[in-house]
Amino acid sequence: MPTFTEEELAEAKRVAQAHHAPHAKVIRAKLALLLAASPSLHHTEVAKELGIHEQTVLKWRRRWCKHGFSLNDNPRLGRPSSFSPC
Repeated sequence: MPTFTEEELAEAKRVAQAHHAPHAKVIRAKLALLLAASPSLHHTEVAKELGIHEQTVLKWRRRWCKHGFSLNDNPRLGRPSSFSPC
């Protein structure tokens, strides 16, 4: 089970309430807050609560246990985008 510090939970709360944060980051923040509040919940219950896949819950639980807390995803492999978003 991952454990979170008060600072990490404060960051998760800030991101979860942000109006302009990326959706994936908001979901991860809500996941961290839910796991901190109810660490014994099964991954299927957490997935239903947040409307995400069970594998996503397992992935982030494992990652936070192994590498510590972060709301950022790992960089993706492959060629970078060839167009600018503007």
